[in-house]
Amino acid sequence: MSERAGGLLHGVRVAPSILSADFGRLREQVLEVLAAGARVIHVDVMDGHFVPPITVGPLIVAALADAVHDAGAMLETHLMIERPERHAEEFVKAGADSITFHAEATPHVAYTAGLIRGAGAGVGLAINPGTPVGALAEVTEAIDLALCMTVNPGWGGQPFIAHSLDKLPRVRALVGADVAVEVDGGIDPHTAPACRQAGASVFVAGSAIFSAPDPGEAYRAIAASLDAL
Repeated sequence: MSERAGGLLHGVRVAPSILSADFGRLREQVLEVLAAGARVIHVDVMDGHFVPPITVGPLIVAALADAVHDAGAMLETHLMIERPERHAEEFVKAGADSITFHAEATPHVAYTAGLIRGAGAGVGLAINPGTPVGALAEVTEAIDLALCMTVNPGWGGQPFIAHSLDKLPRVRALVGADVAVEVDGGIDPHTAPACRQAGASVFVAGSAIFSAPDPGEAYRAIAASLDAL
């Protein structure tokens, strides 16, 4: 794993997701949340197959990489795409410090994790709300982050799935203390503290931050609710 990702994925972090940003002002809005203290920027990549929407590719990662890295922050790329092993290395080359892919998206989970590690990036493995926690069991030694989706992947602005709070302790118990546990979907100052109590340590927030009038202030509100770094 890159030194940058290794340092920044430990502790409690709020990760603004650019999925909900104004792409006409993308760099400006990313700089706003970096100035507010964000050190993990989350990039949601969707292919129109694994999930219905289509979003961004390596060019967006490359466009943001210098500004994010100059701020001492990292880019976490969340691949909601089929067969992520075919594309992960391109995102690392573009500047991603960590790559998270879905257990449901490939028959080659261990191979994909090793490919990402070999490219020099941190490895995250995501599971959907309906996927059993056991999908993580055979690769816990190969990952740095376990993402427990708290909405169904593919669309921003969905409400938090409450039974995720029952699943998170099982994820934490399975992966152990050294792996970051991330939540993504419906995260705001009200849902984030309950997720932290259940075992999460990295909190992805999109619409709660970038749909707010002041994204920097919205980031700070979630961070304050968690006493985050």
